[in-house]
Amino acid sequence: MTETLNEGLKREIQIVVPATELDSRLSARLEQLKGQVKLNGFRPGKVPTAHLRRLYGKSAMAEIVQELLNENARKTLEERGERAAVQPNFELPESEDETGDILSGKRDLAYKMTYEVLPQFTVGEVTGIKIDRPVAEVTDEELDAEVAKLARDSSEYQPKDGEAENGDRLTISYVGKIDGEAFEGGADENGMVQIGSGRFIPGFEEQLIGAKKGDERVLNVTFPEEYGAKQLAGKAATFDVTVKEVSAPVAVTVDDEWAKKFGIESLEKLRETIREQMQNQLNVATRTKIKRQLLDQLDERHSFELPPTMVEQEFENVWRQVTQDLERSGRSFEDEETTEEAAKADYRKIAERRVRLGLVLSEIGEQNAIQVTDEELQRALVDRIRQFPGQEKEVYDFYKSNPEALASLRAPIFEEKVVDHLLTLADITDRTVSREELFKDDEDADAAA
Repeated sequence: MTETLNEGLKREIQIVVPATELDSRLSARLEQLKGQVKLNGFRPGKVPTAHLRRLYGKSAMAEIVQELLNENARKTLEERGERAAVQPNFELPESEDETGDILSGKRDLAYKMTYEVLPQFTVGEVTGIKIDRPVAEVTDEELDAEVAKLARDSSEYQPKDGEAENGDRLTISYVGKIDGEAFEGGADENGMVQIGSGRFIPGFEEQLIGAKKGDERVLNVTFPEEYGAKQLAGKAATFDVTVKEVSAPVAVTVDDEWAKKFGIESLEKLRETIREQMQNQLNVATRTKIKRQLLDQLDERHSFELPPTMVEQEFENVWRQVTQDLERSGRSFEDEETTEEAAKADYRKIAERRVRLGLVLSEIGEQNAIQVTDEELQRALVDRIRQFPGQEKEVYDFYKSNPEALASLRAPIFEEKVVDHLLTLADITDRTVSREELFKDDEDADAAA
C-alpha cells in the first residue's frame, strides 16, 4: 500500500494484492464449492478442484476481488485513522489481458483507490445561542371559523330553481379561449364550481352570481402572472359557460349528531380534536422558524473545507428538484428573473450550506452520544410503508435490503434529535404572535433553509 496523493481532503492509495494471495483465496473458495455443487458424473464432494476452477474460477475470482476491494478499503481507513466522506472509488486495470490474468490468478491485482476524507474541525460554541421563538395559540374565533368551514365542506346540496348565490354549487360546461381560440385543457362538460370557494381563476366564480339553470354566459378573466401553465400565465381569456344545474347547500346543524358523522362522540370532542390539529400546525411552524434560526447561527460559526464529492452530490440532488419543479410548472429561469448560470451558483451555495451543517450536526451528535434507536427507525419505516398502500412488502424489502435507503430514514430523525439537544442549550425568548405573523412568508429564509 503506497500513498500517491494527499492534497486537502483528497487521498489516493496504490494497492497491490499478490497473485499468490489471490490464488490462495480462490483455492479456498473452490474447496467450499466442492461440497455445494452438483455435477453430472461426479459424486457429491468429489468434483476435482481443477474441474471446478475451469467452470467457476473466473466468476469466483471476481467475487474475491470485490471482497478484497471492500476489505482493503476498510482496513486502509482504519490504519490511517481516516473516515471517508463518500464511498471510495477504485481504478482497476482496463485491458482484457490484464483482467483475464488477474481473474485466472496469474497476475498481481494492482489498483488505485481514491477517496475524500471527512474534514477535521472544532465545533464552535453552541451554548447560549439566542433564539426568538414566535408562539401562536389557536383562538376561539379561529376554531369557530374552522368548524364552520368543516360544516360548509360537509354540506349536502340540493338543486334549486332560483339564481346562484354565494356558496351555491353549479354544474357547468365551459370552453376557455384566448384571442378567440380554444386552448388545451380549458374545457369541461361537467365542471363543478362553488361560488366563493376561490378555487377557480380570479373573477370566474363571481361572474356566475345570479346565473340560473340553462343560462349561457361569457366570462372575462385574466390568468395570474404566477399561473402554473406558462403558456397561459398573465393572459386574458374568455370562457363560454352553460349552466346545467344550480344547487344550494342544505343547512347543517352543528351539534353532537353532526359530530358523530366524523366518528367522534360529541361536538365538544370534535372541537377539541380540531383545536389540537390546528395547534399542531402552529407548533410545526414555530419549530421550523426556531430551527432555521439555530441552523443559521451554526452556519455562521463554522467555516472549513468541504469534501467536493459530497457537495457535488448534494448540488445534483437540489438541482434535479429545481429543474423538475420548473418543468412541471412550465416556467423558465427567465420567468424567475434569473439565469441558469446564476441559479446554479445560488443553489451550489445552498448545497454547500447543507453539507457543512450536516457535518456540524453529525459531529455534535457524535460528541454527545446521540443515537437513533431501533424503535425510532422502525416507526419511520412503518410511516414510509403506509405511503404505498398495496405495495407494503415491496417497500419493506427495499429498505431492509438497501442500507443507503435505510440511512435516508435515519438521517432526519438524527438531525431532529441533535436540534432538540442544541435547543436545550440555547437562550430562548418566547414572543406571542398571531397566526398570520407566524405563517408570514420569508422567501430569503425559505431559500436558505
